[in-house]
Amino acid sequence: MWDKFWKLIEEQLEALQSAKSADDVIGILGGAGPGEAHFAGSGGDGTVRESLFTAGWELVWQEAYYFWVMRAPDGSLITYIEGDIYRGDKRS
Repeated sequence: MWDKFWKLIEEQLEALQSAKSADDVIGILGGAGPGEAHFAGSGGDGTVRESLFTAGWELVWQEAYYFWVMRAPDGSLITYIEGDIYRGDKRS
């Protein structure tokens, strides 16, 4: 069971390496939880942030490794809060 879970996480992280917009991220990770998408692989080898850096995203703001905002190559933003992904800047 865990092998399938971590395989899915690896596939998601790989797909995120070519994400160029907030819509791409939400489409790759899908909806589950209070956000528009959710990454269940926190604590694994790779991170959403690392994959998005590879895709050309830039860090706008970070309070902690689990709470940050990034800008996509197309200018759209996402906020990451403990695995939940929100479209836009949700700091406030």
